[in-house]
Amino acid sequence: MNPMPELTPMLKELRLSGVMDSLEQRNRQAIEEKLAYTDFLALILQDEVARRAQKKLALALRRANFRNHKTLEQFDFGFNPTINRSLITELATCQFIHEKVSVFIVGPCGTGKSHIGQSLGHCAIRKGYDVLFTTQSKMLGKLHAARATNTYDRQFNQLTKVRLLIIDDFGLKPLRSPQDEDLHDIISERYERRSTIVTSNLDLSEWGDAFPNRLLGAATIDRLRHGAYKVVLEGKSFRCMRPDQKKTKSTSVMEVTPKNKSKKKPDGPAKGSK
Repeated sequence: MNPMPELTPMLKELRLSGVMDSLEQRNRQAIEEKLAYTDFLALILQDEVARRAQKKLALALRRANFRNHKTLEQFDFGFNPTINRSLITELATCQFIHEKVSVFIVGPCGTGKSHIGQSLGHCAIRKGYDVLFTTQSKMLGKLHAARATNTYDRQFNQLTKVRLLIIDDFGLKPLRSPQDEDLHDIISERYERRSTIVTSNLDLSEWGDAFPNRLLGAATIDRLRHGAYKVVLEGKSFRCMRPDQKKTKSTSVMEVTPKNKSKKKPDGPAKGSK
């Protein structure tokens, strides 16, 4: 039951309509606990602040365009014990964003590069930074398409102005011209102004091989490397089949039998037996 229906239009006009979500509950609490008017007002305002913070977080997560909602709390550090957990925990403080340097996350397929990259993005959003997650192919493909629609500058500015840009799967596909030029321009514009996280299956020493123009590649990588943190993920793939899955699959295969199974002949003496 709405305690004061006439409040609704006034709250909407003040853009405080979310207050109505908890007003009835807080009004009942104030009556039961005999709260002072100021205490009741404080509860209402606390609810509104929390609601707005949650709404802001949800909007930032949506704009970040994460592939899926991965967090560090969900990451299984025990699966590959050699992972430098202390470094990743330090990066989760987002000090690297304040330092305006890059983070490299490298390792074989399935070791959790994208998971950790997105998790650090989540940490950044919680601390109030705007984040954009993309892949190398998707980012450069959008820039190429933007040239045909005269929206290149808008797309380029979005990539260069965001506080934290996460580029997933660098080097998975070789760069072609003008993709290498676009990537160089993005990194150059962000250099010492914004932070960038790059994940790759390639070791850092192999990154130059992804560029058709080696000189341009060296200049791009040099800017990325300056003051950067490097996270190396080694070990088993999270995508490998677990032992219990293997057993289940093996059992199901063994249980399959032909429908028209021929009758077994009586055992006789083995060929060549005496």
